[in-house]
Amino acid sequence: MFPEATVATARADGGKDPMTAAATPIPYISPAFVNYQVDSAYDEMFSAPGMAREHYRALQKTLLGLAAEQLRRTQQAADLTFLHEGITFTVYGGKEGTERIFPNDLLPRIIPAREWGRIEKGLTQRLTALNLFLRDIYHEGRILAEGVVPRELIYSCRHFRREVRGLNVPRDIYVSICGTDLVRLPDGEFAVLEDNLRVPSGVSYMLANRKVLKRVFPTMFRDYGVWPIDHYPQALLATLRSLSPENSAYPSDLTTVLLTPGVSNSAYFEHTFLAQQMGIELVEGRDLLVHDNIVYMRTTAGLRRVDVIYRRVDDDFLDPLCFRRDSILGVPGLFNAYRAGNVTLANAIGTGVADDKAVYAYVPEIIRYYLNEDPILPNVPTFLMTDDTHRQHTLEHLEKMVVKAVGESGGYGMLIGPQSTAQQREEFRARILADPRNYIAQPTLSLSCAPCLIDGAVESRHVDLRPYILMGDKVNIVPGGLTRVALRPGSLVVNSSQGGGSKDTWVLRDGERAGGASVA
Repeated sequence: MFPEATVATARADGGKDPMTAAATPIPYISPAFVNYQVDSAYDEMFSAPGMAREHYRALQKTLLGLAAEQLRRTQQAADLTFLHEGITFTVYGGKEGTERIFPNDLLPRIIPAREWGRIEKGLTQRLTALNLFLRDIYHEGRILAEGVVPRELIYSCRHFRREVRGLNVPRDIYVSICGTDLVRLPDGEFAVLEDNLRVPSGVSYMLANRKVLKRVFPTMFRDYGVWPIDHYPQALLATLRSLSPENSAYPSDLTTVLLTPGVSNSAYFEHTFLAQQMGIELVEGRDLLVHDNIVYMRTTAGLRRVDVIYRRVDDDFLDPLCFRRDSILGVPGLFNAYRAGNVTLANAIGTGVADDKAVYAYVPEIIRYYLNEDPILPNVPTFLMTDDTHRQHTLEHLEKMVVKAVGESGGYGMLIGPQSTAQQREEFRARILADPRNYIAQPTLSLSCAPCLIDGAVESRHVDLRPYILMGDKVNIVPGGLTRVALRPGSLVVNSSQGGGSKDTWVLRDGERAGGASVA
């Protein structure tokens, strides 16, 4: 069954991008592009050296007209904006301190409307199936009884919550906020690298990148005809409110809050930003209490009932009476209020089982089982270490594989074979043999490359894409996402905690041609 053979499907037109078929070569290489290299990876901007894809030509024209010093000053202006607005993230264990300005790249990634349409359909299909899957495994368990997904795989997952067996959630929506990581493969097609279903982060950086770029390149942004994303906070709020408990107050009186672990959390900037943009209260566990299975928020005017909690706290820490007893981040009694149907948690408790990287390998079969459809967006080929054949193949080719711990994120607990030492490979070999359930492996992917502004010159760096999907009374996907960038030369790791950054993602409206754009 694994890995997915559909990843290698060729384009019907023989691999040529129809948008570049008529591209005109630039007659010379500008000093801005002197260090730019086009290799075997799919290049977002160029179909060949000097030949920009149609939807990138206006950006190329702009860059050809700028001197290196002007490009440096433009990047510095963007960096200062991030600094003054406190757009930061936290790295744990760093010698130079934990709080850092989020690295951003000034050059946008541009996606044509026709490509985005396929991404939207694929993400909607995927999240619909995953919600059906979560509802099933916590109720009837049909997919387990029929052996489509192994029962032991689910029950051995540390994020599977037996406490929510038989518990109904509003609209049967377990995952209302999802950030799915996509990569573009060398043939130009997008594939899903992983799903982030527990507490997906990064959307504030998507919004911040757009705000800064509109300020730095206002004319080019307008001339390109880019879909807006500024409405995301209000779309998120509408999604949360649509999931309120049936016995809540009238919609106008609903109270929605964002529950944060606190200022020490790596995504605290995002928590404060989103709460502010949605116009809701940012609370910590100590700001809430439960009485008679009703959640209340402490305010200067007294207690106020809470109907919906957008929680950025993992399951383990939500309620010390039910989960980790040593947690000081959660609210005692919260789970009983949740089980009684008096408060909605987004995302629902127990969604992490579908976040497991071993369960990810079965998502194509999950889509076929519940929707009777083939996946629109394929998985990356994935090897399960619990399978003897997969494990043997991986151990024999560790230098070519990426090995991941099934429950880790942020680039932690991972081996990148081609960039590893012999000692690191031996350490991971021992880990796999000791606990095969905890690891999966994937072939090292040649992620697509995009132009980045590096010290006044345009250079190629590997990127991925994290769009954000909202599911309430309808599916809402803002046209764009967080394009993460491996800023270190040759690196394939895009996580900010591992030296990565991000850039704005422009999704073009229908009629993708943009001509004559320039810097204002």
